[in-house]
Amino acid sequence: MLDPERYVTDDGLGLTAAAHRVIFEVASPGKRSLERDRAKKRREYARAGIPVYVLVDDYDGQGAVTLFTGPRPDKADWDDIHRVPYGTDVTIPEGPAKGFVIGEGITGPRRD
Repeated sequence: MLDPERYVTDDGLGLTAAAHRVIFEVASPGKRSLERDRAKKRREYARAGIPVYVLVDDYDGQGAVTLFTGPRPDKADWDDIHRVPYGTDVTIPEGPAKGFVIGEGITGPRRD
């Protein structure tokens, strides 16, 4: 069980990133936003040790879902990165969303 007191921010208004067990991110348009969503957040979530990070990205080719698992906080990277085009099922392998499927019902069909 997660001890929320351990993860309260210094200002007492929220929880640190390390308190989260899964992050679902939808990429925002624009060069700066995409850099933040695809690179900076990816590194920071790994550094925080968040077990599962899911990036839904309309701007990656014809649309893609990338599942990051196995965070490596020491390297700010992930052991496993699984990217699939829209319309291909991705199942969350662990954590509170274990078994949740992201597929055509959420992303729509592949846009080849």
